[in-house]
Amino acid sequence: MPDELQSFLGAWDLEAKKTASLLRSLPAGQYDFRPDPGARSLGELAWHLAEVDAYIPFGIEQGEFTFRNRPPGIERPKTIEALAPGYERLHAEAVQRIRKLTSADFDRKMRFFDNDMAIRDILWSAVLMHSIHHRGQLSVLCRLAGGVAPGLYGPNREEMAKFRAQA
Repeated sequence: MPDELQSFLGAWDLEAKKTASLLRSLPAGQYDFRPDPGARSLGELAWHLAEVDAYIPFGIEQGEFTFRNRPPGIERPKTIEALAPGYERLHAEAVQRIRKLTSADFDRKMRFFDNDMAIRDILWSAVLMHSIHHRGQLSVLCRLAGGVAPGLYGPNREEMAKFRAQA
């Protein structure tokens, strides 16, 4: 049976592939699309997924969470086409940081902004679940911008229509 570190890495890898697929589906030319003036743009929200993957493992590695220290290469790309490759690069670097942990490290507590949290809780909730939450938002934003988000946990309506047509 895999230990929790391996279980987390496996789940994170599956979700990262889904994230990269969504980033590749974003409609070209809609980087600055936003549903209202106060919202993040499509490009900004897409890059936030990379920021989550980069900043939190970087903070764990550094032993503190602060915005003073920035992970290398965190600058947001300025085109839709550069988002997925940038995300994949930062995710791969983050995975290497987390691979340095031991299963025992999952019990270790760290100050995570205003809470003391076990590293396991930081990874499962602040990295994995937080990313899934924002990826759902990005899927809707992709549709609003004229794109077709891929089915992430089942077929989207276009994929379902294709299945029905083939049946």
